[in-house]
Amino acid sequence: MVMADRPEVRTASGPITALSVAGLAGNLLTGLAQVPLRRPWQGPSGLLDNVGQAVTRQVVRSLMGYSMGLPIEEFRSMEKVLDDICQVVMPPFVSLADDVEITDDVVGGIPGLWCRAKASTDAYVEDAGQKDPIGATVLYLHGGGYIGTSPMMYSAFASSLVRVTGAEIFIADYRMAPEFPFPAGVLDAAAVYQDLIERGVDPDHLVVAGDSGGGGLAASLMVYLHEQSLPAAAALVMFSPEVDLDFDHPSVLDNASKDILPWSIPVAPYLHGVQPNDKRVSITHADPDPDWFPPTFVSWGADEMLRDGIREFVQRLRDNGIEVWAMEEYGMFHVFPILMPWAEASKRVFRSLDRLSQRHVRPDPKARPTH
Repeated sequence: MVMADRPEVRTASGPITALSVAGLAGNLLTGLAQVPLRRPWQGPSGLLDNVGQAVTRQVVRSLMGYSMGLPIEEFRSMEKVLDDICQVVMPPFVSLADDVEITDDVVGGIPGLWCRAKASTDAYVEDAGQKDPIGATVLYLHGGGYIGTSPMMYSAFASSLVRVTGAEIFIADYRMAPEFPFPAGVLDAAAVYQDLIERGVDPDHLVVAGDSGGGGLAASLMVYLHEQSLPAAAALVMFSPEVDLDFDHPSVLDNASKDILPWSIPVAPYLHGVQPNDKRVSITHADPDPDWFPPTFVSWGADEMLRDGIREFVQRLRDNGIEVWAMEEYGMFHVFPILMPWAEASKRVFRSLDRLSQRHVRPDPKARPTH
């Protein structure tokens, strides 16, 4: 499901949608035409990474800048077109690239996608004794600033995480703003989390992960689970998370010219009147309990607008005695492991995740049934 498929969500007519998609294509072409004028070969890394960063930055900026100027009905219709393309392209791609199978499911009443290694599934391995063990279960909350994207758009990144960590990953199709502001997304994530436990997933091998707005949502989920006296997750994994919606740090302005995010980050549709310094939406204003809060992995770019808020979050965890692994990568922008998986900085993040998954969440192969 994508947001446009929900009965409560309004969409644009076919002709208007076609014009919106054509406008997006034109905007992307204009953005790409600017790349050679910006000296893409210059930068903090090698030639390939520098050019890759310049192209990626311009493409994402063009996409986000154009999308944010559309009426919500047109935005949702265009989003569905992009999701339909991903529905065709992504399953065969991840099957070939990562040996991962994508399946639909509804967990806790919330639709979503499972990404599992083929070698761990009944569809590909008949003999249970020959199956690869599933190292952990990951509840992944996709990014998109609390307002956009879909699970299928994230299937390639999730599949790469399956390959790196040996986990199975459920990408939740949680409700998004402005149609469903806070706390809808948190409640959906909590419903999935609870149902996974009821299905037999041991909390000691249940990881919550997310990026950007999904990373902020993952942090909000931690606050909610603790308030509801629910079991803590085995770990929290975050990529460039939106953990402070005040956006009052110097990096928001200082890195605006280097990041992929728009200079004015939209959060009002999600907050819907909630104060941005409320700990339920900005965990930097919370006081995490070291006896409950899970070990946390955070990666972010030194050139991203959210940098200072993430640094503050990491320091708060450390001050509270919570185990945290922090990776700030020089010269990188927002969610770089997702947008530039080939970059050396992204490879370092994946290697760290592999080591951490081996140490903390991979059980003995005989201790956990596989699917």
